Amino acid sequence: MTDIFIEGGRTLIGSELAETSLGVSGTDIAQIDASRGRARLAIDARNLLVLPGIVDLHGDAFERQMMPRAGVDFPIDVALADTDRQVISNGITTVFHATTWSWEPGLRSGDNARRLLEAIERQRPQFAADTRFHLRHETYNLDAEDEIGRWLAEGRVDLFAFNDHMDGVVADISNPRKRNRMVERTGLSSEEFDKLVAHIVSRAADVPASITRLAAAARGAEVRMLSHDDATPAMRRDFRSLGVALAEFPVNEETAREAADHGDAIVYGAPNVVRGGSHTGWTKASDMIEKGLCSVLASDYYYPAPLLAAFRLAADGVLPLTEAWKLISSAPAQATGLTDRGTLAAGQRADILLVDDSASQRPRLVAVIAAGKLVHLTDAARLLATAAAPARETVVAA
Repeated sequence: MTDIFIEGGRTLIGSELAETSLGVSGTDIAQIDASRGRARLAIDARNLLVLPGIVDLHGDAFERQMMPRAGVDFPIDVALADTDRQVISNGITTVFHATTWSWEPGLRSGDNARRLLEAIERQRPQFAADTRFHLRHETYNLDAEDEIGRWLAEGRVDLFAFNDHMDGVVADISNPRKRNRMVERTGLSSEEFDKLVAHIVSRAADVPASITRLAAAARGAEVRMLSHDDATPAMRRDFRSLGVALAEFPVNEETAREAADHGDAIVYGAPNVVRGGSHTGWTKASDMIEKGLCSVLASDYYYPAPLLAAFRLAADGVLPLTEAWKLISSAPAQATGLTDRGTLAAGQRADILLVDDSASQRPRLVAVIAAGKLVHLTDAARLLATAAAPARETVVAA
């Protein structure tokens, strides 16, 4: 029996919008151009867009639920439950929580990474969004190598990224505003922070070998890898030689072109598109998209951004909406190896959004179906009368 019937929306099928209906059975899409039959739940999607759920391979806005102000902590289980509601209400049906494990104590410490991983594993069955663990490893965090290797081997890491923010840390130490923010995040005194940075920098010669070993461990575990903020084509080539096929936020066009020329997935932040540029003053994502140098958009630090970015790209004439949507659905699904989602087709996971696009650049999410369940609804009038349930057979004892 079809569990959910979605009637008459403008549905993204392949690269075209077609007015059709969908049938959902269990966790999957059962049929395109379906009839209502005996569906237990029917939704009127007429005059709405019906789109695949958003796949977000890098989002760290959950940190704000954990620490809304510097030094103010909330329990991780509470923060993650609130984050689940946020991602679903913004159309994100698959989310990779990008968890940074740095050499710093505090918010990005090993203790916090462990607690996050354990909380995600424990709470995963309760989440509406398919919630996964994206580990962002600060490459100077040499003491973490053995434990990360075990996590990879145990299948606990869904995506693995190499980060190196050490040059930025050293440069920002002399900037009072940035320095204060870094020190506050660690909970150290100013003097303790300086000593820690000096110790970490002193081990720079050991970093390349550690990267090589961890990349080998990730390949062995078949975990897909990203390199963050590649600054030069040579850096991208070096990471590619280690099996790192996702270039995350390359900082200039030359490096992005090196990635594109070799078929690497190229990730930029959706907030960059929505705001019209990078908050750091680096690469403008919409320019990269227009040049074919971006294949995936991620929420980065703001969960509403992917939905808004797709419509902004269409409104600005950068891409048709049907192509822009791929940047936040089928392309990130493919980049992360999730072949069961990102498109609307029979047999695919039923992650489906109903969107009112009547206001330019301000799409309104009407309903979200995740793995075949209606998990978000803003317009109850869209629910149609329940179809008659089949009569139950009466069993008479002999």
